[in-house]
Amino acid sequence: MSHDKSNAPTVYLLRLTDSGAPDVNGGYISLPAPVPAYTLRFAIEGASSICREGKLWINIPEDGKEFERETFHAIPLNPSFGNNCYIDIPITKPGTYCYYISYTPLPAFTTETNIEPPKPTRTEAFYVSVSPSLAINGEDLPLSSLSVCSVLSKFLGPVEKWNDYMKYISDKGYNMVHFTPLMQRGASNSPFSLFNQTVFDPIAFPGGEKDVRAMVERMEKEHGLLSLTDVVWNHTAHNSEWLLHHPEAGYNRVTAPWLESAYQLDEALQEFSRKMGSLGYPTELTTKEDLLKVMEGIKIHVVAQVKLWEFYVLDVDANMEAVMEKWLSRENEKTVETLEKLGFNKEMSLKEKAEFLTKHGLIGADRLGDRYRKHIDPKIGAAYLHLEFGTPPSGNDPGSVTVPRGGLRSILDEINLPFYKEYDGDIAEALEQLYNRIDYTRIAEHGPKQGPITDDNPLTDPYFTRLPVNEITKKHDPKSLALANNGWLWDNTSDFASAKHKSYLRREVITWGDCVKLRYGDKPEDSPFLWDFMGQYTTLMAQIFHGFRIDNCHSTPLHVGEHMLDIARRVRSDLYTVAELFTGDEGKDKIFLERLGLSSLIREAMVAWGPGELSRLLHRHGGKPIGSFEQELITRGEGSGDGREFVKVVNGAPIHALFMDCTHDNEVPTQKRTPQDTLPNGALSAMCDCAIGSVIGYDEVYPHLIDLVHESRNYEVPPNMLDDSTAGIANVKAIMNRIHTQMGKDGYSEMHVHHENDYITMHRVHPQSHKGYFLVAHCAFGPGKERGEFNPVTLPRTKAKCLGSWKLEVDGTPEMIKGIRGDATTLKGLPSKLVKLADPKMEDNGDATVITILDDFPPGSIALFETWVEGFEGSEIDHFCISGAEDAIAGVSLAEMNFLLYRCDAEERDTSDGKSGVYDIPGHGKLVYAGLQGWWSVLKDIIKNNDLGHPLCQHLRDGKWALDWNVERLDHLVERRHKTLAGPAKWLRERFDKIRDVPFSLLPRYFALIMQTAYTAAVEHAISLFGPNVQYGTPFLQGLALVSIQMIGYTKSGSLWPTKEVPSMAAGLPHFAVEWARCWGRDVFISLRGLCLAIGRYDDAKEHILAFASVMKHGQIPNLLGAGKTPRYNARDSVWFFLQAIQDYTKMVPNGHEILQAKVKRRFLPGKDDWFDVEDPRAYSEESTIEEVIQEALQKHAEGIKYREANAGPGLDSQMKDEGFNVEVQPDWTTGFVSGGSEFNCGTWMDKMGESEKAGSKGVPGTPRDGAAIEITGLLYSTLNWLATISADGKYKWKSVKKADGSEITFEAWAKLIKDNFERCYYIPKNPEDDEKYVIKKDTVNRRGIYKDLFGGSKVYEDYQLRPNYAIAMTVAPEIFNDEHALGCLEIADKALRGPLGIATLDPADMNYRPYYINSLDNDDFATAKGRNYHQGPEWLWPLGFFLRAMLTFDLKRRNTKEQRLEMLQQLSARMEGCKHEIEKSPWAGLTELTNKNGEFCGDSSPTQAWSSGCLVDVFYDAQKVEVN
Repeated sequence: MSHDKSNAPTVYLLRLTDSGAPDVNGGYISLPAPVPAYTLRFAIEGASSICREGKLWINIPEDGKEFERETFHAIPLNPSFGNNCYIDIPITKPGTYCYYISYTPLPAFTTETNIEPPKPTRTEAFYVSVSPSLAINGEDLPLSSLSVCSVLSKFLGPVEKWNDYMKYISDKGYNMVHFTPLMQRGASNSPFSLFNQTVFDPIAFPGGEKDVRAMVERMEKEHGLLSLTDVVWNHTAHNSEWLLHHPEAGYNRVTAPWLESAYQLDEALQEFSRKMGSLGYPTELTTKEDLLKVMEGIKIHVVAQVKLWEFYVLDVDANMEAVMEKWLSRENEKTVETLEKLGFNKEMSLKEKAEFLTKHGLIGADRLGDRYRKHIDPKIGAAYLHLEFGTPPSGNDPGSVTVPRGGLRSILDEINLPFYKEYDGDIAEALEQLYNRIDYTRIAEHGPKQGPITDDNPLTDPYFTRLPVNEITKKHDPKSLALANNGWLWDNTSDFASAKHKSYLRREVITWGDCVKLRYGDKPEDSPFLWDFMGQYTTLMAQIFHGFRIDNCHSTPLHVGEHMLDIARRVRSDLYTVAELFTGDEGKDKIFLERLGLSSLIREAMVAWGPGELSRLLHRHGGKPIGSFEQELITRGEGSGDGREFVKVVNGAPIHALFMDCTHDNEVPTQKRTPQDTLPNGALSAMCDCAIGSVIGYDEVYPHLIDLVHESRNYEVPPNMLDDSTAGIANVKAIMNRIHTQMGKDGYSEMHVHHENDYITMHRVHPQSHKGYFLVAHCAFGPGKERGEFNPVTLPRTKAKCLGSWKLEVDGTPEMIKGIRGDATTLKGLPSKLVKLADPKMEDNGDATVITILDDFPPGSIALFETWVEGFEGSEIDHFCISGAEDAIAGVSLAEMNFLLYRCDAEERDTSDGKSGVYDIPGHGKLVYAGLQGWWSVLKDIIKNNDLGHPLCQHLRDGKWALDWNVERLDHLVERRHKTLAGPAKWLRERFDKIRDVPFSLLPRYFALIMQTAYTAAVEHAISLFGPNVQYGTPFLQGLALVSIQMIGYTKSGSLWPTKEVPSMAAGLPHFAVEWARCWGRDVFISLRGLCLAIGRYDDAKEHILAFASVMKHGQIPNLLGAGKTPRYNARDSVWFFLQAIQDYTKMVPNGHEILQAKVKRRFLPGKDDWFDVEDPRAYSEESTIEEVIQEALQKHAEGIKYREANAGPGLDSQMKDEGFNVEVQPDWTTGFVSGGSEFNCGTWMDKMGESEKAGSKGVPGTPRDGAAIEITGLLYSTLNWLATISADGKYKWKSVKKADGSEITFEAWAKLIKDNFERCYYIPKNPEDDEKYVIKKDTVNRRGIYKDLFGGSKVYEDYQLRPNYAIAMTVAPEIFNDEHALGCLEIADKALRGPLGIATLDPADMNYRPYYINSLDNDDFATAKGRNYHQGPEWLWPLGFFLRAMLTFDLKRRNTKEQRLEMLQQLSARMEGCKHEIEKSPWAGLTELTNKNGEFCGDSSPTQAWSSGCLVDVFYDAQKVEVN
């Protein structure tokens, strides 16, 4: 395979599930920057039900058009059975894009004609994010190269002083500056409380916008710095002048009337705060006792006085009067009828009546509002009185309504009970919140201890900003002048000021009194000024800055964020966007990422509480583990025919981080750990493979978090240049940041993190060159001066050079911290310096470098190394590993592909004379196959999950055994005459030799790369040898077709011939792999059409036909072939599947009818019943044509067959009773059916013999099915009809057979006899009145509208059982069925028998239904012991193929339009969905034999069975021939 990407167009392949969702392994979909542009290819199975009238709607703009989030264009999904539907979308611009699929669901499969068709619907929305492309002065800057420095802008002074700071930041290796908002600030002076969003801070920027633009331009040109600013959309300063003109931009009692109660509570609290002293309550709280006194005051003077319950409940008196008035008006008849229809019952309890009235009559309960907003609809209330107390009295006697009034009061009081309970709960919560907040702000040691309570420092933070009444505001409704303040809430991703919440009333919001929360509504029309104003602000920011940090993103309504970012990206398409979310839930984070298209989420090292947690964060954001698996291969582009493309399958991506060593709003190491931890924490953060960042003051060892609001000092003036005198860790940060940037640019994407005591090591490397950097960091979460415990570090096969070793010395005494914090004019760091340490001891022992940390390495120290592997060039190895596989495998035949790809343990041992089986991985177990599929079944999940901890990976790191084993295995096969395997053997040997000396940590990756390449090439080659229907089919069809290679292969003990080794078909693996168990006549010929004929393996099909024809005896072919040496004739259905396969061969193979004249040597004498050993000279002494063999079978059945199995007895079958060895098959010339079997044997595919002596079932078949089995009747008719036709065409020399009495019957007459009697004998009519038209025993019927499973069986009730065998007859002989009856039966079976994967072998309504098969279980249960219920309910997969083909045959007859026929194909596809998933996930890469009930796993099932897959290939073959148009 070529690895040259330069000329291969790049395609990102996004597979969709049948639900339209991305088929990715978790995470979210993040695509790289489109530089250059590439293609996003959607792939969905063409017959998926979601393609029914389906369209993919996507808002990626078409060429030349601007992105509009709500503008979607539709791309039709063109259904196609057996092929995928592909949609290519060019990706040219970054952003977040959305798609969904509209479709009309499939209707139920039914014969009814008056059902309502499904209504069109759509999927949910799914998102694809495309990263921006950043560049500094024209040089690309990948997102993982970003080093961001946060600057609290208001502490820089006027802009003319900023250049020195920018130079200093650049000198420290940062390449982006994050500015807190630069706009004009509000009264609090907080940079996040903006007075005017469109005016820059006039103090810092006297020239306004011009100054800012010049500053940003100079930053990039002179200092190589990009700019990032906060944007604040969620709130504004409480004194913003524009609020006076537009109070509707906030939440007030007009725009948000549900806040009325919260406002009144807030007013009362503020009033209480002002009067506390005069009321006798303490105004300076120092103890919990003080607080408890105040809380009592709040209950008395606030809660009791405000009477908030009136906002919750009904006014009983007012409601009584309104209802009574309506009742007395006598206008209630219609409403009374309505209540009766709704289910009102006078016998209901009082509570039930209250709930009924609440549900049907309560108005105003949708939200809070004014007092007594809730009320009962008088009409409903009056109707209730009418039903409860009758018509109202006609007179005016007050006493006559006393009882109704009392009853009404009782019901209204009952209605109020839950509302009072709701009120009690909310007030309790409000009091709890008030207590906790006051405790924190006034008393708690860790709180701000705000001091005495005054008018300027009230007891509680005000929840509302009261706008002044002036000439501007007096024109507004007075209720609009109190605006809800913004704040913070634990459940902070919802709009907590909306009508859905009571957060303000429950006092759950930690408010910011300097900020008003903005009310956007649902759309721009809801608040036109605000949307327009904030749009202007956003446009200005995007024009100037390279990126946004969205402040308070979690509380900003998502649709607002979307709208503003759309505006910004129209201005700057490559806008870098980042946010810090506080959802506490990555699922919620994903919503913000997808909807907003965020480039990164801020994560922080300072949240770690110890070295262990910090190492976890580093592992999460540091990159992929060293030796991670790659999945990128140049392949035949899926969806592009034979074109070569670089195809990358889209998988779920982890969240990209902006990993900060410390953010501007979190405490610094001096506060949370020790000052010395500044160095290791900062260095470790810089090693991560993501964007990284810090904040001004961190590198300088500031002792405290800077107060954004109240701090007034400026930053210390930075040094002109970095030198040894520079304080803090600036010099090391410069090294680390530059290394980080270069690693990001060069693709150093792999890392290893190790935690040991207080040490963390981090190794980051390039995945191909394996060059890297290694850091040893001694964390200082607590004080200490000792080296501590840390073992020497061994870097296998790696060389290292020490770039430096340092410790950070800081004067962090309380006195110094107090002095620095108390500096009157300047913000600055603690006295500190970097001290260079002696390099750690390094020993090169040839195979590894061993690093030993010296004694002088206290907490707060780091050592940095550059690493490389001598003589290792990963890109060259990568290229070599994936090149040439196609050519090496091109000459391998289909039969020998079986060796290359598959071979279960038994087959492998058979071939090697027991010397070797499949590979056994220590700690994992044996592979299922010796070939590539065995390895790939393990590797695919390892690669998908990057599971470097898997036992296989460790096994590969431990030694080269797996490499040697694979090559030696193929070499041995070549020696055993399988010469075409020499190419793959040579290819593997050369690749494995190339990787033998790579570092052991990389062996799993390269082994996987080689095996994936070989496997992919082998599969592509195999598929290329099949017919075009498979070559261009869906992956599911291709997977089914590959089962033919699984099943057809060479075995010494299981050939088709006694003396000639040819490929033979196994019934299943591993249960039926070798010797006598491999080749079953019935299984072979049920599977042959799908696994040979439908995919173009005509020679293999012919070989099997000839082989079984050679052993024709008693008019039968053997059930067990025994390589022709020991055939066993105990199946009366096998010959009919054999004859059907010959018929299919003549129709499906070019010139297929010629097989009729093919000659074959006979194992036994033609027409004779004599048995003799294979060594007997009579064996293979005579010859017949296939035509003669066919006639022999028909003639024997016409005469009647009766024989005893040769070698009968325990040696042949230890379970069967003696009577079971007697075989008899007789025609019934009144019907034309052929009957056979007895209660002692089981001659059809349902062939389980009872085996339990304990249960008394030994020798008693579970399903004898004696009589005329319906599938045999159908197969017989099919054969007769075919022979009659080709006889008439002169292609078959006989026209008839002789009966036992010597008379002749033509094939045509025999077929007609069957057809004339079939419906009468097998159909059970829906209507019992029709029974007289059919052969029916009424008292035995269990289910109607179906076909009997048998006719004329010894146990009559078994005739009437619903089993799946009728579908075989429907498929091969549809002419003998009534179309309407057939469809009706299929509909019933679809509901009653069909499971997720297969078809139940017995009707669940049958008394013998036992759906759980456990062959090993031996108990006293006659029905199930030793698995006797094998065919009594378990769900077999192969009948599903015949069921679907029957469904196709009969449903097609009523489908006349293109849409109807497409629907029919989609019905088939929907019923194969479970099998599609099964073959994908099965390590055997096949379909299991059977499942238990509802698709549950069956441990005794053969995990891959020939007919399970073959019969579904048949479905595809038939369906692909349907003329849709």
